[in-house]
Amino acid sequence: MSAPVIVSIPLAVRAQTLAERGRFDEKQLPVARDLLLEMVNNERSEAGLSQLTLDGLACRVANEHARDMAQAGFLSHWGSDGRKSYQRYGLAGGTDALRENVASADPVQSLSPGPVLADLRDLHLSMLYETPPNDGHRKAILYPLNTHVGFGVALYERRLRLVEIYLARLISFDLVQPPGKDGATVLFIGHVLGQDYQLSGVEVCHEPLPVRPELDWLRTKRSIAFPDAYRTLRPRAPAGKIYVDGTVGDFELKPNGKFRVAVQLDKREPGIYTLIFFISRGRDERSVAGAQVCVLHQT
Repeated sequence: MSAPVIVSIPLAVRAQTLAERGRFDEKQLPVARDLLLEMVNNERSEAGLSQLTLDGLACRVANEHARDMAQAGFLSHWGSDGRKSYQRYGLAGGTDALRENVASADPVQSLSPGPVLADLRDLHLSMLYETPPNDGHRKAILYPLNTHVGFGVALYERRLRLVEIYLARLISFDLVQPPGKDGATVLFIGHVLGQDYQLSGVEVCHEPLPVRPELDWLRTKRSIAFPDAYRTLRPRAPAGKIYVDGTVGDFELKPNGKFRVAVQLDKREPGIYTLIFFISRGRDERSVAGAQVCVLHQT
């Protein structure tokens, strides 16, 4: 996953101070999300891309992270509990491929709904108008395979935080069977959405259980990425064929993009396993992340 670079944006002082009329709170979240969704879909339409649908789980996860950052006064893809963006979404039950944008305004000049909505608009546009090579946020917004999005907004004192979670829903899981007490095998049964794609591989990553980082660490700008995979699973080679390393592959592909994958979690120490399911249109085409699943293992 190519993660966007974190950005913190101090808003310029407005030429005219607007009168305070109430305070922006979670009652205005539906309005804020509708505004942001309309902006994103207009931007994608202008780029010739598909429209996105608002996703409830992504909104909830994004809002919890926005609230965490606003209250503690930091901006990061990590939370105050040490969890990363894909871990927050995955351990909440999400399985879609994810890209996260985060932005902040400190301090906002007005706390009333109208000006705060204008600030959110400015924060989003600042990410859209990025230029290469520092355009990770823009790429997340305009990623062609995105299908859904969630928005999180939090205002604490005069600290405003915006979280955008972009999802590519490319795989549907009919069954995710977690490992039993005496075993370490996770079973996945599902199918790839879209007739042109099929499952091309599964990478298994392991990270220790997260620890709470220091606030100064969270306030330091840093990018995020998956750890190196300690195991990669591949489709079964055709009859009579083998891979260059002499193996025949790990799972069978069924008609219409269906698959059944059993993943052995080789590392037995506590931690979070992240399984990344890759899809492609053919052997010669670059694979892309079609889903990601997080499994929590505690002793």
